[in-house]
Amino acid sequence: MSVGVFIDGGAGTTGLEIRERLSGRAEIALILLDEARRKDPAARAEALNDADFVILCLPDDAAREAVSLIRNDRTRVIDASTAHRVAAGWTYGFAELDPGQRDAIAGARFVANPGCYPTGFLALVRPLVRAGLLPASALLSVNATSGYSGGGKAMIAEFEAGETATAFRPYALSLGHKHVPEMTVHAGLQHGPIFQPAVADTYRGMVVEVPLHLAQFAPGTQPGDIGAVLRDAYPAGGLVRLSQDTVSTVAIEDDAGTDRMTLHLFSNPDAAQVRLVATLDNLGKGAGGAAVQNLNIMAGLDPLAGLVI
Repeated sequence: MSVGVFIDGGAGTTGLEIRERLSGRAEIALILLDEARRKDPAARAEALNDADFVILCLPDDAAREAVSLIRNDRTRVIDASTAHRVAAGWTYGFAELDPGQRDAIAGARFVANPGCYPTGFLALVRPLVRAGLLPASALLSVNATSGYSGGGKAMIAEFEAGETATAFRPYALSLGHKHVPEMTVHAGLQHGPIFQPAVADTYRGMVVEVPLHLAQFAPGTQPGDIGAVLRDAYPAGGLVRLSQDTVSTVAIEDDAGTDRMTLHLFSNPDAAQVRLVATLDNLGKGAGGAAVQNLNIMAGLDPLAGLVI
């Protein structure tokens, strides 16, 4: 028996990624609206209420409106927008975040998909805070760069039309990015990190880095302790892994085109410093892949079904 899934906003970048991962799966019945009916409020409301699962790929206000249009107590929702990531009544859809998080997602009616940048940040920081190695009071910074597909259709068109001459563009310089509350709350931090995002002239891929002094950790913490916590947090065979390879560099494209995420721990004991780095696909584990993973978990299916490992 299949489950009915409606992707509201399925014509956007994330929606198309999700549809690609769901198409052809016998256990999934996609509810599709043609171009004319997609813009018909009555047809959209009908689809929202007919579906077993709705995945929202909409701006924040439109996502909130879509939830208000669901008049039954049966339809379950995955919201890929920022609207509900720290909202009461919503389960955070990062299955690897904490022990028990996957079970919480499985039983939830409303699940908020994580943001792409927070996914990398939280994968690196949350286990260390949970283990007590990194104090909740730590003052952190996070440097992160995404492919331009993360900016949606307008930015994609700008880069692909050659309208920009830049290879690297920092943004959110006012230090007020909407991902900061999500990072703070779900990492268990008392203070928001200094978030330094940028976009690069490559379509997809992402690199997220958290640089730290060992003095910021609990007394006596060594790089090996940090690595042990991260290895224990992400068992083999999952979508998130701590690299065991000795590398001197990482690339934004390392996990592009996949739904996995790779973590790296670089250290200099003499300088008493570490660099924690995550690579992922901003459209994969950072968006569409995460939504499909959450759908699989909520529907009682193989969590990795339809994903690119």
